[in-house]
Amino acid sequence: MMESKKKYDVIIERGTLLTMVDGEEPIHDARITISGDSIEEVSVRPDSPLPEADEIINAEDAIILPGLINSHGHSAMTIFRGMADDLPLKKWLFDHIFPAEVSHLNPDTVYWASLLACLEMIASGTTTSVDGYFFADGIVRAANKAGIRGLVAQGVIDFPAPGVPDPEKNLDVALAFIERWIHFSDLITPGIFCHSPLTCSAKTLLKAHEISATFHSPLQTHLSETQEEVEEIEKRTGLRPVFYLDDLGLLDSDLIAAHAIHLNEEEIDLLAKSHVKIAHCPESNMKLGSGIAAVGRMLGKGVTVGIGTDGCASNNNLDLFGEMDAAAKLAKVASLDPTLLDARAVLKMATIGGAKVIGLEDRVGTIEAGKKADIIIVDTNTPHMTPLYNPYSQLVYSATGGDVWDVIINGMLVYRD
Repeated sequence: MMESKKKYDVIIERGTLLTMVDGEEPIHDARITISGDSIEEVSVRPDSPLPEADEIINAEDAIILPGLINSHGHSAMTIFRGMADDLPLKKWLFDHIFPAEVSHLNPDTVYWASLLACLEMIASGTTTSVDGYFFADGIVRAANKAGIRGLVAQGVIDFPAPGVPDPEKNLDVALAFIERWIHFSDLITPGIFCHSPLTCSAKTLLKAHEISATFHSPLQTHLSETQEEVEEIEKRTGLRPVFYLDDLGLLDSDLIAAHAIHLNEEEIDLLAKSHVKIAHCPESNMKLGSGIAAVGRMLGKGVTVGIGTDGCASNNNLDLFGEMDAAAKLAKVASLDPTLLDARAVLKMATIGGAKVIGLEDRVGTIEAGKKADIIIVDTNTPHMTPLYNPYSQLVYSATGGDVWDVIINGMLVYRD
């Protein structure tokens, strides 16, 4: 009997492939085969006949790369896009955003606003998002419907919040959230987001850390986002924020700290030593006038850094291509060094770097056999993408989210043409 030929679920043909595996150069005229939710084979397209597949994608005149990973965001804040622009963070947050959240948020608004965010992210090439907000059940429902991969966290803060009018119950709600969703889907990891060391007490931070460790889930927080925040924590505790968290025993490889702008050298050294993960949000940082994170120095000292958009109230979009462009250029102008944070390094932050931030580097972030098939295809057959000399530079400095052609998440083609 003749042996039957293997039939794949998806084959991606042609195009220029950036695997984002260390040491690997672009593969021109590539072929990627996908079976189920995983990548089966990655190669230069052979001369042999094309195997059978349920879906064959011709990626000629395109760049193929791992799906982008948004390392920090609040998806439901699409509902506040453009509502309170051009304000300093404290006034923006306490005079506008917190009151609007109390007035307008409920499970339905969070669901629909998060679903809008999922569409915006997928359409611009994001396949994994790191999220933290109130009514987080609605975020899980939206992410599940959209088919996006995500770390979704229940927001915790030490004053009355949407869905948690009694702050004494904030961690009870967070614990119940994790227990409800911990075994729900391979795509969703539930967790806790403590708003900041300024708005969460030491008791809250310690308990959140304990719960997170129990479920092996990363703990998220904002860290040293403004100089005012740093000064207030020093006034309260006698320590700078990073040393304060270290004193509490919170610095470890499962802590994701967003922003991390106002750090001294000793704090960066301590973050590196403790293997804390950083989510860099350049556009939000610029818009709120918060400052410039020393990403080049962090990476130089071995800190794992991903890129995030933050929420739409402080950005005002979820396009990681724009975020990569801003990250690269902001680092250069801050240091007066045009060689700092080159395009390939920035693209690593948005792919395998983001995967390392959430502890999924063995599953996503690169394109190689055995990993989950989270893949995007970016059109280069447009005026602003022509000519093409360096695909890394083209993606970081020329591309936009609107150039994304196809998006595959967990082997499923969720966005086409």
